[in-house]
Amino acid sequence: MLNIDDPQQIERIPALWRLAFRPFFLGGAILAALYIPLWLLTWFTPQYSFFPPNFWAIILPLWWHPHELLFGFAMAIVCGFLLTAVQSWTNQPALRGWPLALTFSCWLLARLLLLLPMQVPLILPALFDSLFLGMASLALWRSIYKVRQWRNIGFPIMLLVALVINNVSYYALFERDFIFAHQIWQAMLWWFALLITIVGGRVIPFFTAMRIKATKAEPLPWVEYPLLAVMILLVTQALFELLPLEIERSLLLIAGLLQLIRFARWLPHKTLKEPMLWSLHVAYFMLPVSLLAMSWYLDNEYAYRSLLHLFAIGCMATLCLSMISRVSLGHTSRNIYEGPKMILAFICLPLAAVFRALMPIWFPADTQVWLWLAASCWFIAFAMFVWHYIPILTRPRIDGRPG
Repeated sequence: MLNIDDPQQIERIPALWRLAFRPFFLGGAILAALYIPLWLLTWFTPQYSFFPPNFWAIILPLWWHPHELLFGFAMAIVCGFLLTAVQSWTNQPALRGWPLALTFSCWLLARLLLLLPMQVPLILPALFDSLFLGMASLALWRSIYKVRQWRNIGFPIMLLVALVINNVSYYALFERDFIFAHQIWQAMLWWFALLITIVGGRVIPFFTAMRIKATKAEPLPWVEYPLLAVMILLVTQALFELLPLEIERSLLLIAGLLQLIRFARWLPHKTLKEPMLWSLHVAYFMLPVSLLAMSWYLDNEYAYRSLLHLFAIGCMATLCLSMISRVSLGHTSRNIYEGPKMILAFICLPLAAVFRALMPIWFPADTQVWLWLAASCWFIAFAMFVWHYIPILTRPRIDGRPG
Protein backbone atom coordinates (compact mmCIF):
# COMPACT_ATOMS: atom_id res chain seq x y z
CA MET A 1 0.00 0.00 0.00
CA LEU A 2 1.30 3.43 -0.88
CA ASN A 3 1.91 5.86 1.99
CA ILE A 4 -0.97 8.30 1.54
CA ASP A 5 -1.54 9.10 5.23
CA ASP A 6 0.03 11.51 7.69
CA PRO A 7 1.39 9.21 10.45
CA GLN A 8 1.13 11.93 13.11
CA GLN A 9 -2.58 12.43 12.38
CA ILE A 10 -3.27 8.70 12.30
CA GLU A 11 -1.55 8.14 15.66
CA ARG A 12 -4.16 10.37 17.32
CA ILE A 13 -6.93 8.03 16.16
CA PRO A 14 -7.64 4.96 18.35
CA ALA A 15 -6.49 1.83 16.53
CA LEU A 16 -10.05 0.49 16.17
CA TRP A 17 -11.05 3.47 14.00
CA ARG A 18 -8.03 3.64 11.70
CA LEU A 19 -9.51 1.51 8.90
CA ALA A 20 -12.99 0.07 8.34
CA PHE A 21 -12.00 -3.59 8.49
CA ARG A 22 -11.26 -3.25 12.21
CA PRO A 23 -14.71 -2.38 13.68
CA PHE A 24 -16.80 -4.03 10.98
CA PHE A 25 -14.99 -7.37 10.95
CA LEU A 26 -15.04 -7.53 14.74
CA GLY A 27 -18.65 -6.36 15.03
CA GLY A 28 -19.85 -8.68 12.29
CA ALA A 29 -18.08 -11.70 13.81
CA ILE A 30 -19.44 -11.02 17.31
CA LEU A 31 -22.95 -10.67 15.88
CA ALA A 32 -22.55 -13.93 13.95
CA ALA A 33 -21.29 -15.84 16.98
CA LEU A 34 -24.16 -14.66 19.20
CA TYR A 35 -27.17 -14.45 16.90
CA ILE A 36 -27.47 -18.04 15.68
CA PRO A 37 -27.50 -19.63 19.17
CA LEU A 38 -29.81 -16.80 20.29
CA TRP A 39 -32.14 -17.50 17.37
CA LEU A 40 -32.43 -21.24 18.06
CA LEU A 41 -32.74 -20.75 21.81
CA THR A 42 -35.60 -18.31 21.33
CA TRP A 43 -37.27 -20.44 18.64
CA PHE A 44 -37.13 -23.87 20.28
CA THR A 45 -36.83 -23.12 24.02
CA PRO A 46 -38.37 -19.68 24.65
CA GLN A 47 -38.56 -20.43 28.39
CA TYR A 48 -34.76 -20.17 28.50
CA SER A 49 -34.50 -17.06 26.35
CA PHE A 50 -33.80 -13.71 28.01
CA PHE A 51 -36.44 -12.15 25.75
CA PRO A 52 -39.87 -11.58 27.33
CA PRO A 53 -42.77 -13.62 25.87
CA ASN A 54 -44.14 -10.64 23.91
CA PHE A 55 -40.73 -9.67 22.48
CA TRP A 56 -41.50 -10.82 18.94
CA ALA A 57 -44.80 -8.92 18.73
CA ILE A 58 -43.35 -6.31 16.35
CA ILE A 59 -40.08 -7.81 15.05
CA LEU A 60 -41.20 -11.28 14.05
CA PRO A 61 -38.53 -14.02 14.29
CA LEU A 62 -39.00 -15.27 10.72
CA TRP A 63 -38.10 -11.77 9.54
CA TRP A 64 -35.41 -10.95 12.13
CA HIS A 65 -33.28 -14.05 11.50
CA PRO A 66 -32.58 -13.63 7.75
CA HIS A 67 -32.54 -9.83 7.95
CA GLU A 68 -29.88 -9.70 10.64
CA LEU A 69 -27.70 -12.39 9.09
CA LEU A 70 -27.78 -10.60 5.72
CA PHE A 71 -27.96 -6.88 6.55
CA GLY A 72 -26.31 -7.23 9.95
CA PHE A 73 -23.52 -9.81 9.75
CA ALA A 74 -22.75 -10.20 6.03
CA MET A 75 -23.20 -6.53 5.12
CA ALA A 76 -20.82 -5.49 7.91
CA ILE A 77 -18.13 -7.77 6.46
CA VAL A 78 -18.76 -6.51 2.92
CA CYS A 79 -18.55 -2.84 3.94
CA GLY A 80 -15.48 -3.43 6.09
CA PHE A 81 -13.75 -5.08 3.16
CA LEU A 82 -14.78 -2.56 0.49
CA LEU A 83 -14.06 0.53 2.61
CA THR A 84 -10.59 -0.86 3.31
CA ALA A 85 -9.82 -2.14 -0.18
CA VAL A 86 -10.83 1.14 -1.88
CA GLN A 87 -7.72 2.80 -0.44
CA SER A 88 -5.50 0.27 -2.22
CA TRP A 89 -7.52 0.54 -5.43
CA THR A 90 -7.55 4.33 -5.67
CA ASN A 91 -4.63 5.56 -3.52
CA GLN A 92 -7.15 7.85 -1.80
CA PRO A 93 -7.48 8.15 2.01
CA ALA A 94 -10.02 5.68 3.33
CA LEU A 95 -12.83 6.26 5.82
CA ARG A 96 -11.35 6.57 9.32
CA GLY A 97 -11.67 8.43 12.62
CA TRP A 98 -15.01 9.92 13.59
CA PRO A 99 -16.65 9.41 10.12
CA LEU A 100 -15.87 5.68 10.40
CA ALA A 101 -17.09 5.60 14.01
CA LEU A 102 -20.32 7.33 12.93
CA THR A 103 -20.88 4.86 10.07
CA PHE A 104 -20.27 1.90 12.37
CA SER A 105 -22.52 3.41 15.06
CA CYS A 106 -25.40 3.58 12.57
CA TRP A 107 -24.89 -0.12 11.79
CA LEU A 108 -24.77 -0.97 15.50
CA LEU A 109 -27.79 1.16 16.44
CA ALA A 110 -29.92 -0.57 13.80
CA ARG A 111 -28.93 -3.94 15.31
CA LEU A 112 -29.67 -2.84 18.88
CA LEU A 113 -33.01 -1.23 18.04
CA LEU A 114 -34.18 -4.54 16.58
CA LEU A 115 -33.35 -6.25 19.90
CA LEU A 116 -35.09 -3.86 22.31
CA PRO A 117 -37.88 -5.59 24.31
CA MET A 118 -40.31 -2.78 23.56
CA GLN A 119 -42.29 -1.42 20.65
CA VAL A 120 -39.90 0.63 18.52
CA PRO A 121 -41.17 2.33 15.34
CA LEU A 122 -39.66 0.45 12.40
CA ILE A 123 -38.67 3.76 10.86
CA LEU A 124 -35.84 4.05 13.43
CA PRO A 125 -33.82 0.90 12.63
CA ALA A 126 -34.62 1.43 8.94
CA LEU A 127 -33.23 4.98 9.18
CA PHE A 128 -29.97 3.90 10.84
CA ASP A 129 -29.55 1.00 8.41
CA SER A 130 -30.03 3.44 5.53
CA LEU A 131 -27.52 5.90 6.98
CA PHE A 132 -24.99 3.08 7.40
CA LEU A 133 -25.30 1.86 3.82
CA GLY A 134 -25.63 5.39 2.41
CA MET A 135 -22.47 6.65 4.12
CA ALA A 136 -20.54 3.53 3.08
CA SER A 137 -21.67 3.92 -0.52
CA LEU A 138 -20.83 7.64 -0.53
CA ALA A 139 -17.33 7.01 0.87
CA LEU A 140 -16.68 4.42 -1.85
CA TRP A 141 -18.10 6.67 -4.56
CA ARG A 142 -15.96 9.66 -3.57
CA SER A 143 -12.70 7.70 -3.64
CA ILE A 144 -13.49 5.94 -6.91
CA TYR A 145 -14.85 9.05 -8.64
CA LYS A 146 -11.82 11.18 -7.71
CA VAL A 147 -9.54 8.99 -9.80
CA ARG A 148 -12.21 8.09 -12.39
CA GLN A 149 -11.73 4.38 -11.65
CA TRP A 150 -14.83 3.20 -13.46
CA ARG A 151 -13.87 -0.47 -13.12
CA ASN A 152 -14.95 -0.34 -9.46
CA ILE A 153 -17.89 2.04 -9.74
CA GLY A 154 -20.29 -0.90 -9.51
CA PHE A 155 -19.55 -1.40 -5.81
CA PRO A 156 -21.12 1.83 -4.48
CA ILE A 157 -24.03 1.26 -6.85
CA MET A 158 -24.52 -2.24 -5.42
CA LEU A 159 -24.58 -0.80 -1.90
CA LEU A 160 -27.28 1.68 -2.95
CA VAL A 161 -29.30 -1.21 -4.42
CA ALA A 162 -28.90 -3.02 -1.09
CA LEU A 163 -30.10 0.12 0.73
CA VAL A 164 -33.28 0.17 -1.36
CA ILE A 165 -33.91 -3.57 -0.93
CA ASN A 166 -33.36 -3.24 2.82
CA ASN A 167 -35.98 -0.53 3.10
CA VAL A 168 -38.37 -2.71 1.11
CA SER A 169 -37.72 -5.48 3.65
CA TYR A 170 -38.78 -3.15 6.47
CA TYR A 171 -41.92 -2.33 4.48
CA ALA A 172 -42.65 -6.06 4.08
CA LEU A 173 -42.36 -6.47 7.87
CA PHE A 174 -44.64 -3.47 8.48
CA GLU A 175 -47.23 -4.95 6.11
CA ARG A 176 -46.70 -8.49 7.50
CA ASP A 177 -46.13 -9.68 3.94
CA PHE A 178 -43.81 -12.60 4.57
CA ILE A 179 -44.16 -14.09 1.11
CA PHE A 180 -42.65 -10.89 -0.28
CA ALA A 181 -40.10 -10.90 2.55
CA HIS A 182 -38.94 -14.34 1.44
CA GLN A 183 -38.48 -13.00 -2.09
CA ILE A 184 -36.35 -10.20 -0.65
CA TRP A 185 -34.12 -12.62 1.29
CA GLN A 186 -33.61 -14.74 -1.79
CA ALA A 187 -32.81 -11.66 -3.88
CA MET A 188 -30.24 -10.53 -1.30
CA LEU A 189 -28.63 -13.96 -1.25
CA TRP A 190 -28.15 -13.68 -5.01
CA TRP A 191 -26.94 -10.10 -4.49
CA PHE A 192 -24.19 -11.51 -2.27
CA ALA A 193 -23.56 -14.26 -4.83
CA LEU A 194 -23.10 -11.59 -7.50
CA LEU A 195 -20.66 -9.70 -5.26
CA ILE A 196 -18.76 -12.93 -4.53
CA THR A 197 -18.64 -13.65 -8.26
CA ILE A 198 -17.04 -10.24 -8.92
CA VAL A 199 -14.67 -10.01 -5.94
CA GLY A 200 -13.90 -13.72 -5.69
CA GLY A 201 -13.07 -13.84 -9.39
CA ARG A 202 -10.42 -11.18 -8.77
CA VAL A 203 -8.84 -12.19 -5.49
CA ILE A 204 -9.00 -16.00 -5.29
CA PRO A 205 -7.00 -16.78 -8.45
CA PHE A 206 -4.62 -13.91 -7.62
CA PHE A 207 -3.96 -15.06 -4.04
CA THR A 208 -3.57 -18.65 -5.26
CA ALA A 209 -1.13 -17.84 -8.04
CA MET A 210 0.97 -15.67 -5.73
CA ARG A 211 1.25 -18.32 -3.02
CA ILE A 212 1.86 -21.41 -5.17
CA LYS A 213 4.01 -19.43 -7.64
CA ALA A 214 1.89 -20.31 -10.67
CA THR A 215 0.55 -18.31 -13.58
CA LYS A 216 -2.75 -16.66 -12.71
CA ALA A 217 -5.69 -17.97 -14.71
CA GLU A 218 -6.89 -15.15 -16.93
CA PRO A 219 -10.67 -14.63 -17.16
CA LEU A 220 -12.45 -16.14 -20.15
CA PRO A 221 -14.82 -13.57 -21.71
CA TRP A 222 -17.26 -16.28 -22.84
CA VAL A 223 -17.57 -17.34 -19.19
CA GLU A 224 -17.35 -13.99 -17.38
CA TYR A 225 -19.88 -11.84 -19.22
CA PRO A 226 -22.70 -14.41 -19.50
CA LEU A 227 -22.11 -15.36 -15.86
CA LEU A 228 -22.49 -11.78 -14.60
CA ALA A 229 -25.61 -11.35 -16.73
CA VAL A 230 -27.18 -14.53 -15.38
CA MET A 231 -26.36 -13.64 -11.76
CA ILE A 232 -28.01 -10.23 -12.22
CA LEU A 233 -31.05 -11.96 -13.71
CA LEU A 234 -31.27 -14.23 -10.67
CA VAL A 235 -31.38 -11.21 -8.34
CA THR A 236 -34.12 -9.65 -10.46
CA GLN A 237 -36.09 -12.89 -10.75
CA ALA A 238 -35.98 -13.50 -7.01
CA LEU A 239 -37.35 -10.02 -6.32
CA PHE A 240 -40.04 -9.77 -9.00
CA GLU A 241 -40.68 -13.38 -10.12
CA LEU A 242 -41.25 -12.37 -13.74
CA LEU A 243 -39.98 -15.53 -15.42
CA PRO A 244 -41.56 -19.01 -15.59
CA LEU A 245 -40.21 -21.76 -13.36
CA GLU A 246 -38.40 -23.58 -16.15
CA ILE A 247 -36.57 -20.42 -17.26
CA GLU A 248 -35.44 -19.85 -13.67
CA ARG A 249 -34.27 -23.47 -13.51
CA SER A 250 -32.24 -22.92 -16.67
CA LEU A 251 -30.68 -19.75 -15.21
CA LEU A 252 -29.63 -21.62 -12.07
CA LEU A 253 -28.20 -24.48 -14.15
CA ILE A 254 -26.28 -22.16 -16.50
CA ALA A 255 -24.92 -20.11 -13.61
CA GLY A 256 -23.84 -23.25 -11.76
CA LEU A 257 -22.02 -24.71 -14.77
CA LEU A 258 -20.28 -21.41 -15.60
CA GLN A 259 -19.22 -20.99 -11.97
CA LEU A 260 -17.86 -24.55 -11.99
CA ILE A 261 -15.82 -23.95 -15.16
CA ARG A 262 -14.46 -20.75 -13.68
CA PHE A 263 -13.57 -22.37 -10.36
CA ALA A 264 -11.80 -25.36 -11.92
CA ARG A 265 -9.28 -23.05 -13.65
CA TRP A 266 -8.05 -21.60 -10.32
CA LEU A 267 -5.99 -24.70 -9.40
CA PRO A 268 -7.90 -25.54 -6.17
CA HIS A 269 -6.15 -28.91 -5.84
CA LYS A 270 -2.82 -27.14 -5.29
CA THR A 271 -3.99 -25.26 -2.19
CA LEU A 272 -4.49 -28.18 0.22
CA LYS A 273 -1.47 -27.29 2.38
CA GLU A 274 -2.61 -23.72 3.02
CA PRO A 275 -5.78 -23.20 5.11
CA MET A 276 -5.85 -19.52 4.14
CA LEU A 277 -6.15 -20.66 0.50
CA TRP A 278 -8.22 -23.84 0.59
CA SER A 279 -10.82 -22.13 2.79
CA LEU A 280 -11.39 -19.60 0.00
CA HIS A 281 -11.68 -22.37 -2.59
CA VAL A 282 -14.03 -24.48 -0.46
CA ALA A 283 -16.25 -21.44 0.04
CA TYR A 284 -16.35 -20.57 -3.65
CA PHE A 285 -16.97 -24.21 -4.64
CA MET A 286 -20.15 -24.10 -2.57
CA LEU A 287 -21.51 -21.45 -4.96
CA PRO A 288 -21.80 -23.68 -8.07
CA VAL A 289 -22.88 -26.61 -5.89
CA SER A 290 -25.68 -24.49 -4.41
CA LEU A 291 -26.81 -23.22 -7.81
CA LEU A 292 -26.90 -26.70 -9.34
CA ALA A 293 -28.66 -28.25 -6.33
CA MET A 294 -31.27 -25.49 -6.29
CA SER A 295 -31.86 -25.96 -10.00
CA TRP A 296 -32.61 -29.62 -9.32
CA TYR A 297 -34.93 -28.93 -6.36
CA LEU A 298 -36.60 -25.78 -7.68
CA ASP A 299 -40.09 -27.28 -7.59
CA ASN A 300 -39.61 -28.66 -4.06
CA GLU A 301 -40.19 -25.64 -1.80
CA TYR A 302 -38.97 -27.27 1.43
CA ALA A 303 -35.73 -28.55 -0.14
CA TYR A 304 -35.17 -25.31 -2.05
CA ARG A 305 -35.47 -23.16 1.08
CA SER A 306 -33.17 -25.51 2.95
CA LEU A 307 -30.60 -25.30 0.14
CA LEU A 308 -30.53 -21.52 0.41
CA HIS A 309 -28.51 -22.21 3.57
CA LEU A 310 -25.99 -24.25 1.59
CA PHE A 311 -25.05 -21.02 -0.14
CA ALA A 312 -25.58 -18.74 2.88
CA ILE A 313 -23.41 -20.80 5.25
CA GLY A 314 -21.18 -22.86 2.97
CA CYS A 315 -20.29 -20.09 0.53
CA MET A 316 -21.14 -16.64 1.88
CA ALA A 317 -20.31 -17.11 5.58
CA THR A 318 -17.28 -19.33 4.90
CA LEU A 319 -15.87 -16.83 2.43
CA CYS A 320 -16.51 -14.01 4.91
CA LEU A 321 -14.62 -15.88 7.63
CA SER A 322 -11.70 -16.73 5.36
CA MET A 323 -11.41 -13.20 4.00
CA ILE A 324 -11.64 -11.42 7.36
CA SER A 325 -9.01 -13.78 8.79
CA ARG A 326 -6.71 -13.00 5.88
CA VAL A 327 -7.35 -9.25 5.53
CA SER A 328 -7.01 -8.65 9.28
CA LEU A 329 -3.49 -10.12 9.20
CA GLY A 330 -2.40 -8.44 5.98
CA HIS A 331 -3.59 -4.96 6.93
CA THR A 332 -1.91 -5.13 10.34
CA SER A 333 1.42 -6.09 8.67
CA ARG A 334 1.37 -9.70 9.89
CA ASN A 335 2.32 -12.74 7.83
CA ILE A 336 -0.92 -14.05 6.36
CA TYR A 337 0.28 -17.65 6.42
CA GLU A 338 1.66 -17.57 9.96
CA GLY A 339 -1.32 -16.19 11.86
CA PRO A 340 -3.68 -17.81 14.36
CA LYS A 341 -4.57 -21.45 13.68
CA MET A 342 -8.03 -21.25 12.13
CA ILE A 343 -8.24 -24.72 10.53
CA LEU A 344 -11.00 -25.90 12.88
CA ALA A 345 -13.03 -22.75 12.15
CA PHE A 346 -12.61 -23.20 8.39
CA ILE A 347 -13.84 -26.81 8.70
CA CYS A 348 -16.74 -25.99 11.00
CA LEU A 349 -18.62 -23.69 8.61
CA PRO A 350 -18.83 -26.14 5.67
CA LEU A 351 -19.93 -28.77 8.22
CA ALA A 352 -22.58 -26.34 9.48
CA ALA A 353 -23.78 -25.92 5.88
CA VAL A 354 -24.18 -29.69 5.49
CA PHE A 355 -25.99 -30.03 8.83
CA ARG A 356 -28.34 -27.11 8.10
CA ALA A 357 -29.01 -27.54 4.39
CA LEU A 358 -28.63 -31.19 3.44
CA MET A 359 -29.33 -33.31 6.51
CA PRO A 360 -32.90 -31.95 7.01
CA ILE A 361 -33.64 -32.95 3.40
CA TRP A 362 -32.18 -36.44 3.79
CA PHE A 363 -33.28 -37.10 7.40
CA PRO A 364 -36.17 -34.69 8.14
CA ALA A 365 -37.25 -36.48 11.32
CA ASP A 366 -34.11 -35.25 13.10
CA THR A 367 -34.24 -31.68 11.82
CA GLN A 368 -33.95 -30.08 15.24
CA VAL A 369 -30.78 -32.08 15.97
CA TRP A 370 -29.24 -30.97 12.67
CA LEU A 371 -30.08 -27.34 13.40
CA TRP A 372 -28.38 -27.44 16.80
CA LEU A 373 -25.33 -29.18 15.34
CA ALA A 374 -25.14 -26.54 12.61
CA ALA A 375 -25.48 -23.75 15.19
CA SER A 376 -22.72 -25.28 17.31
CA CYS A 377 -20.33 -25.47 14.36
CA TRP A 378 -21.22 -21.90 13.36
CA PHE A 379 -20.61 -20.63 16.89
CA ILE A 380 -17.24 -22.37 17.18
CA ALA A 381 -16.08 -20.88 13.86
CA PHE A 382 -16.89 -17.25 14.67
CA ALA A 383 -16.04 -17.50 18.36
CA MET A 384 -12.56 -18.66 17.32
CA PHE A 385 -12.19 -15.60 15.11
CA VAL A 386 -13.30 -13.24 17.89
CA TRP A 387 -10.99 -14.89 20.42
CA HIS A 388 -7.90 -14.80 18.19
CA TYR A 389 -8.47 -11.50 16.42
CA ILE A 390 -9.66 -9.07 19.11
CA PRO A 391 -6.05 -8.12 19.99
CA ILE A 392 -5.12 -7.92 16.30
CA LEU A 393 -8.02 -5.64 15.36
CA THR A 394 -7.88 -3.35 18.38
CA ARG A 395 -4.13 -2.64 18.42
CA PRO A 396 -1.97 -0.60 16.01
CA ARG A 397 -0.11 -2.22 13.13
CA ILE A 398 2.99 -4.02 14.35
CA ASP A 399 5.20 -2.18 11.82
CA GLY A 400 4.14 1.24 13.15
CA ARG A 401 2.62 2.37 9.85
CA PRO A 402 -0.84 3.95 9.55
CA GLY A 403 -3.78 1.65 9.06
